[in-house]
Amino acid sequence: MTLISEFISSITLSGVLIGVGIFLGSLLLSFLAIGIVMVKIPANYFSSHYKQDFLPGSPWLVRWGAVIAKNILGVLLIIIGILLSLPGVPGQGILTILLGLIMLDIPGKRPLEARIIKRPKVLAAINNLRERFDKPPLIMD
Repeated sequence: MTLISEFISSITLSGVLIGVGIFLGSLLLSFLAIGIVMVKIPANYFSSHYKQDFLPGSPWLVRWGAVIAKNILGVLLIIIGILLSLPGVPGQGILTILLGLIMLDIPGKRPLEARIIKRPKVLAAINNLRERFDKPPLIMD
């Protein structure tokens, strides 16, 4: 019991405010990144007919460097999404996981992405966002 009372007595207002500020900042960045990607992806991205070509025409060094950076960012977003999916933690956990999956270059990711996107509330939220920016709704197979 003394460990808990020591922890509680060590909490300060400035420490709580810093924690809340970091949380709100990361939440805002997450929403911003999710919004940009969901608006920028092609409408047929989740279609089985979509062919992906990342940075076509770029030198191989630039292309591979960007692919590695994109995959590292994807893993970080999946970890953040899992944390946001925990009970009691506000945020768009499923959409953040989806954003991370979109960034990753792994085999078999399309069916997992499609399962997440096909959830009615997720698809409706994404299509509403796309509509606000005059983008066509996502095409699902």
